[in-house]
Amino acid sequence: MADQSQSSTKAESVELWLPESDHPDTIGLRSIGFWLYMMSDVMIFAGLFAANGVYLSAYGTSSITAEQVIHPVQGLFPSLFLLSSVFMLGLAFDAVKHGWRTETLRWMGLALALGTVFILEEMYEFSGLAREGALPQASAFLSDVWTIVWIHGAHVIVGLVWMAALMVQVAREGFTEPVVGRLINLRIFWFFQAVIWVAVYTFVYLIGVS
Repeated sequence: MADQSQSSTKAESVELWLPESDHPDTIGLRSIGFWLYMMSDVMIFAGLFAANGVYLSAYGTSSITAEQVIHPVQGLFPSLFLLSSVFMLGLAFDAVKHGWRTETLRWMGLALALGTVFILEEMYEFSGLAREGALPQASAFLSDVWTIVWIHGAHVIVGLVWMAALMVQVAREGFTEPVVGRLINLRIFWFFQAVIWVAVYTFVYLIGVS
C-alpha cells in the first residue's frame, strides 16, 4: 500500500522532445502545420492595419472623431488582463513539462478567467460606443476600428473555448501525445493573440489619437 501511494503521488512523465527517437516527431509536424495557418492570420491583420492607416481620419459626414471614442487608458486595462492570461498559460506549460496535471489545470483555469475578463471589458467598452452612436456605419474610421478589435475578439473567444476543451482533455486523459500537441498549438495561438493585441493597442489606441 505504501509503495502504491508513493507511486500515485509522483508526477506524470511527459516526453515532449525525443531527439534520438526513431519514430517521426508528430507533435512537431502538427506545430509546423499550425504555424502555416497562423501566417494566414498575420496577412489578415496586416491588411486590417494597413486599412487603419488609410482610414485614420476618414470621418466622412460623421462628427465623431478618434479623440471622442478612443481612450488609451481605458484600453490599457483589458490589455493587462490579456497579457496576464498569456503569462498564466506559460506557467501552465511549464507545469506540463514537469507532468504536473493539477498545476496545469490551475494555471489554465486562471488563464481562461483572465481571457474571459478581457472579452467582457471589450464588450463593455464597445457597448458604450454603440450608445454614443459610434457604430461601424457612421464612418470608415469607425468601421475599421470595430472590424480590427472584434476580429481579434473572435479569435480570443475561439481560444477560450479551445482552452476550456483542452482542460477537460487534460483532466480526463492526462498528457498523451495528441493532448500535448494540442496544448502546444494553443500556446502558439494564445501568444499570437497577445502580439496582435499589442499592435491593436499601438495603432488604434495610441497612434489613432496622437
